[in-house]
Amino acid sequence: MRDAYPARAGSHRDMVHGMHTQTPVTAFMTTDVLCLTPGESIESAISRLRERGISGAPVVDDDGRLVGLLDDSDIILSEARVHAPSAIEILGAYFPLPGARHRFEEEVRHALAGTVADVMEIRPSTLGTDSTLTDVASTMVEQHVSRVPIVDDDHRVVGIVSRGDLVNTIGGT
Repeated sequence: MRDAYPARAGSHRDMVHGMHTQTPVTAFMTTDVLCLTPGESIESAISRLRERGISGAPVVDDDGRLVGLLDDSDIILSEARVHAPSAIEILGAYFPLPGARHRFEEEVRHALAGTVADVMEIRPSTLGTDSTLTDVASTMVEQHVSRVPIVDDDHRVVGIVSRGDLVNTIGGT
């Protein structure tokens, strides 16, 4: 029996499951990358992100090497209330729950933030210029990130891929 809906050459199914999966990242990454600096104020970073209509950007040192990533969630967290560490009481003694102290310390650091370095993600996921669409998609899903900086062998930012870039490439636009 024949398939009632056979895949046409160049169909979405072919693109996702074959043709586009090996598309080099250099074919769809954004190369005009807005980069922030660690000493930049949060207010300046927000202004620059808004001017470009984006929600995050790589943070680079004076040599253009990636040192972090600022995302809108980092900015939002800097304005959120700090929660005391969660603990349980057993026979009058309080025991912090695993991870609660770390979360509390991160919240305090974000609440006292004044610069990009204070709130940026310090070890963002990155990929090299030899990566493919599959590599980018896998990194985004596995690392729960919405953008991936593309770096050269010297760890200098040469591009960035957002979820939108990835969807547009898969969709053929």
